[in-house]
Amino acid sequence: MPNPTTRPGALSRIMRSVVMACAAIGSAMAVEDGWTNPVLDKFPTAAVNTTGLATGDHWVTVGQLHSVTGTMAISETGSVEAERLAIKQINDMGGILGRKIKIIQEDGASDWPTFAEKAKKLLIKDKVGTVFGCWTSASRKAVLPIFEKENGMLYYPTFYEGLEASKNVIYTGQEATQQILWGLDWANKEKGAKTFFLIGSDYIWPRTSNKIARIHIEKHLKDCKVVGEEYYPLGHTNFNSLINKVKLAKPDVIYSVVVGGSNVSWYKQLKAAGITGASLAAKKQLLLTISTTEDEVRGIGGENVEGFFACMKYFQSLPNENNLKFVAAFNEMYKDKYAGKAVVGDVTQAAYLGPWLWKATVEKAGSFDIDKIAAASPDVEFTGAPEGYVKIHKNHHLWSKARIGEMMLDGQFKVLAESPELIEPNPFPEGYK
Repeated sequence: MPNPTTRPGALSRIMRSVVMACAAIGSAMAVEDGWTNPVLDKFPTAAVNTTGLATGDHWVTVGQLHSVTGTMAISETGSVEAERLAIKQINDMGGILGRKIKIIQEDGASDWPTFAEKAKKLLIKDKVGTVFGCWTSASRKAVLPIFEKENGMLYYPTFYEGLEASKNVIYTGQEATQQILWGLDWANKEKGAKTFFLIGSDYIWPRTSNKIARIHIEKHLKDCKVVGEEYYPLGHTNFNSLINKVKLAKPDVIYSVVVGGSNVSWYKQLKAAGITGASLAAKKQLLLTISTTEDEVRGIGGENVEGFFACMKYFQSLPNENNLKFVAAFNEMYKDKYAGKAVVGDVTQAAYLGPWLWKATVEKAGSFDIDKIAAASPDVEFTGAPEGYVKIHKNHHLWSKARIGEMMLDGQFKVLAESPELIEPNPFPEGYK
């Protein structure tokens, strides 16, 4: 009897079996490598990417643009970590439109021209689908013309002065009416503050914020006035002359908009000069900041800030379920770095919102195209936000609450006050331009 494998029909069946086996092995390998895409038929690349972005059948590429070196690294490192946590969680869930997220990271190096250069690279050369980045308003202003010219999308996480709205930016931090005005009202109504000394780092955000603060103090708070206003370069470390001026002025409120590494010297020198939370409280004075979060306090030391106050929309100590899960996940991802004791500040949390809001918007639009994402952004919400809940306004800012926190010895904040409702973002408040 002839060998059955020599029969044409049998040979054909064997070949088909081999082909099918190879296909199965290839499919298994693809699943293991994360390269399967069960929704590709519903969202083919040609339909969801019509503008040549770095998006294929299995991956979509995004950019991260923060300072991981220089004076701003103390503030921006947390943003990088939070964005990567969100992206990992999204990838673990299957990605966006069936595509896993790849990251190209660039360092703005605390230098505004470098931010502009890196933004051009990410948008023109790398053709990323979106960018999560910047911290200071100076860095945002440096890259904004590039994003608008090249039609890119930036998710910007920092509280800022407002007076801006762009189709090409989603502002996940708070603007002036949600932080500056609300915090000043709290100091006036709850603490009886009448005199204010305005202090800031010397660039656009602190100067514009204090301009808004001065208008509010002098025109909207009864019988209140500004008794001093001073600015110092980023990276400045000697605040002794400023502290002497503050002592002479004896303001009810030291209003601090010092940013980055300068915060370490500023708060340590305040304590050395005898200006502490306890000493101010004894004189019915206070220090209120809109720029110092848990991220900065980690470098400053809780013993140097205890008893001071901050107006933010988020504090790590918030007890809601979303936040408890977020902090636990952050600690788990960075356990080797922080040994389970990670510190999460306001901007870090706002940075975490960026990838989730982008995911929700892309899925709403059914596309990675920038124009479609910009059009789909209004009313996109994130119910899993660690701060509680956020929604994108038609002006591309977020509806958020405002909160007052008192700095504690352990580097955390005790929440003392909270806006009763979400505050509608108003980046162009009448009379503050």
